[in-house]
Amino acid sequence: MEKFTNYDEHIENAIKWFWDTLPDLIAAIIMLIVGVYIIRFINRLVRKFFQKKDYDPSLETFLQSLISIGLKILLFVLVITQLGVQSSSLVAIIGAAGLAIGLALQGSLSNFAGGVLILLFKPFKVGDFISAQGVDGTVKEISIFTTKLNTFGNQVAIIPNGQLSNNNIINYNAEQTRRDKINVGIGYGSNIKKAKDIMLQICADNNDILKDPAPEVYVGELAESSVNLTLRFWANNDVFWAAHFYVMEEIKVRFDAEGIEIPFPQRVMHQLKSK
Repeated sequence: MEKFTNYDEHIENAIKWFWDTLPDLIAAIIMLIVGVYIIRFINRLVRKFFQKKDYDPSLETFLQSLISIGLKILLFVLVITQLGVQSSSLVAIIGAAGLAIGLALQGSLSNFAGGVLILLFKPFKVGDFISAQGVDGTVKEISIFTTKLNTFGNQVAIIPNGQLSNNNIINYNAEQTRRDKINVGIGYGSNIKKAKDIMLQICADNNDILKDPAPEVYVGELAESSVNLTLRFWANNDVFWAAHFYVMEEIKVRFDAEGIEIPFPQRVMHQLKSK
């Protein structure tokens, strides 16, 4: 009989606990339902805000996700607190878990922070040609943790955002135009003025090379075996490499036609005759 009495006592305690907790449980459920609808409403407002503003798509997606996750965490804390869990204990648990996760994912958090900085300050965007971390390539994708570049050889280079945001970056597409610099050596016996006129004429014959600012040629160095001329010209980014390779080929062709020597290292071998 004593055994059944204990069962009856446990059942009574459970029923009493249920009725005591029921108001908080109902309030927590109502808070959860209302909170979900409020979060959805806020997310719609944020989405409409970004649609009206001209922000980077990657930044928009990241911020929308961040706001949504933050609101859901806040709602979770409110619901748990409503059910009777002490907020101080909950904060302590979340803080300890956050510290442990932060120490375990220190490198990933650094990349995450770097991704946020890149998306906010926009040192480059998708489609830009950049040089960073010893890699040259076109930006293919900017994610939260890494940035992907397409190299000249069509390989994909993946660079962690933590390193990318804390080191030097050269963005070749930041400006609409770009200046080229080509060094060409001619022999000491060649006519410098004639060589300069040919190089300027090559630039004048190409429509991709800008006429303002005007191309210029000057003597850059009197080297041991050559007079080094430097050609500088401007071109739009989309035709820069076409103009560069055109000038390089035309210099060789026209210098050969006009008898202007481009020196190159030569080695003369002499055979000694035995007596």
